[in-house]
Amino acid sequence: MLESYFPIFVVISIAIILAVVLLSIGKIIGPKRNNPEKLTPYESGMDPVGSTRTRVTVRFYLVAMIFIVFDIEVIFMYPWAVSFRELSGFYGLIPMVTFVLILLAGYYYILKKKALDWDEE
Repeated sequence: MLESYFPIFVVISIAIILAVVLLSIGKIIGPKRNNPEKLTPYESGMDPVGSTRTRVTVRFYLVAMIFIVFDIEVIFMYPWAVSFRELSGFYGLIPMVTFVLILLAGYYYILKKKALDWDEE
């Protein structure tokens, strides 16, 4: 049983050893010319202006969380769509319709709460 996993362990070991060796060689051989210009943050080729510690509005996080929820919806729908023919017709459709209706109810709630409305009130 364990013998069948031996090639996988060998490949993973070789990958780890190769990564460590190549990173070590780069660290040893690479130039070490640190100067203040090289240590500044890179902002699209322009000099940094202002503080990098600016506050971000909570709405960005809210939109990100909503995106993740609806993105996971697609992850659940894809296997269902692939195996739809193997499901027993109407009985395979009922759970997905229920799932989509629950998600639409959540979307309706988001719209009613105006979570996606960016206008200042």
